[in-house]
This record gives sequence, C-alpha cells and structure tokens, in this order.
Amino acid sequence: MQDNQLSQQIDFIKEIDKLKYIQRKTKLFNSDRNENDAEHSWHLAMMAIVLSKHANVPINVLKVLKMLLIHDIVEIDAGDTFMYDTQKNHDNSDEERIAANRIFGMLPQDQAQEFIAIWEEFEEQKTDEAKFARAMDRLEPLLQNVSNEGGTWREFDVAFDKVYQKKQAIKHGSESIWAYAEQLLHTSVENGILKMD
Repeated sequence: MQDNQLSQQIDFIKEIDKLKYIQRKTKLFNSDRNENDAEHSWHLAMMAIVLSKHANVPINVLKVLKMLLIHDIVEIDAGDTFMYDTQKNHDNSDEERIAANRIFGMLPQDQAQEFIAIWEEFEEQKTDEAKFARAMDRLEPLLQNVSNEGGTWREFDVAFDKVYQKKQAIKHGSESIWAYAEQLLHTSVENGILKMD
C-alpha cells in the first residue's frame, strides 16, 4: 500500500514538471523572456509570504501557499489563457475541471481530494485566503508590465479601463496593496506606458 502511494506521488511529481514548459504572455522583470507557469507560481508563493501582513484580515498563509502552487497546474492540459484575450474567455472552467481531475487524480485519493478542494476554493473566490491568493496573482503581472515599460499592455494594445477592471480583484484580498497598485496604474498612464481608451 505504502509503495503504491509513493509511486503515485512520484508520478504526479514527474507530471507537474510540465508546468515549466507552459509559457505565459508576461515577461520576467526587466526582461524580454516570457515567464513560465512554474516561475509564476513560485514567485506568487514568495510574494504571499512577504506580503501576508497586508491581507485585509488574518489569513492561513499555508493554505494561500497551497493555492498559489496548485492553481495553475491545470494549465498543463488546459493551457494558459491570456488575461486580456479577446477571443477566448479567461474562465475556461470546463477544460480546467477535466485537467484538475486528470492531474490531481494521479495522487492517492486523499491527496487528490485535498488538491481539488484547494483548487476549487481558489477558483470560487469566496474565502479570505482565496481572495488574497488572487490578489497576488493579479499583482505580479502588473509589476512585470510596469518594469517592462508597458510589456503586454503595449504588445497587445490593452487599455487602462480593461487593466483597471481586472486588477480591482486585488482590493478584495488587500486594500493597502490595491491602493499601491491603483497608484501604479495611474502613474503608468502618466508615463505613457498604459493608454487610455
């Protein structure tokens, strides 16, 4: 029994290595190299540790870390959908649900259930931990685009209103980080790296 569980867990660990090959549209800070999903997840986890005191309410940081490390694993099968994609809805939940069941289903049943529950909690955005995790997920690409003189905003001709609307999710996890992010967005317009409609 123990050997079988270990074998399942090792197979899962090998499978999630594929996350390193899923390219995102955003680029690394001050770089022209695209970030991959594994780098993104690691960075969000570190951000959550560093910024957790800014959450609107006390949060379970370990649960947030689990969400951030798990939430994009489904993109191994479903792919990464660009937040500002005009052709495909960013909420591709059917594809992601199938991916979650397949990938997390590789684990022993108790772990599979736990990982799916954590992934669902992040997607549903009802708990304080999920809201803070989403805040980190929305903050990182904002910081990257500012560091890259507009980055994907310029590359894909994304205007202020659309960016502002997507980034408002930050305030549900942290009002103070949202105040910082909101100022960054306005400064980006003033500096000509984010256009108004």
